[in-house]
Amino acid sequence: MNVAKQGDTVSVHYTGTLEDGTVFDSSDGREPIEFTIGERELIPGFEDAIVGLSVGERKTVTLAPADGYGERRDERVIVVAREHLPPDFDPRPGMVVQSTVPGGTVILNITDVTEEVVTLDANHPLAGRQLTFELELTAIAAP
Repeated sequence: MNVAKQGDTVSVHYTGTLEDGTVFDSSDGREPIEFTIGERELIPGFEDAIVGLSVGERKTVTLAPADGYGERRDERVIVVAREHLPPDFDPRPGMVVQSTVPGGTVILNITDVTEEVVTLDANHPLAGRQLTFELELTAIAAP
């Protein structure tokens, strides 16, 4: 029986839930996600959970933050004076913005807005969270 291993390109249906059962992402109603195991296109624990599965096999795995999006880091939260933002920018909590920094682009979530400052969070929204995935391996591509 053929099982998924490092270097294989695989297709996987999945549903990701938080500790309280809230679904944060799912391939339900879409094509399965396709990736090559070991290229780290996805979070480490997700890829690692596929290794050893055969086509049609299902598995549920719960990942600690270290195997998901990492721990939340306070140093990734910054407070910016509104005077440093473009005058026509109307920030609101929940907005996602991007900024160019040395070495690339960073995605920032606006978490709080006052008359004087805007709080921006560069942590992934799922950082620090335990994640549970229901997985089904649907295909292993021939090399």
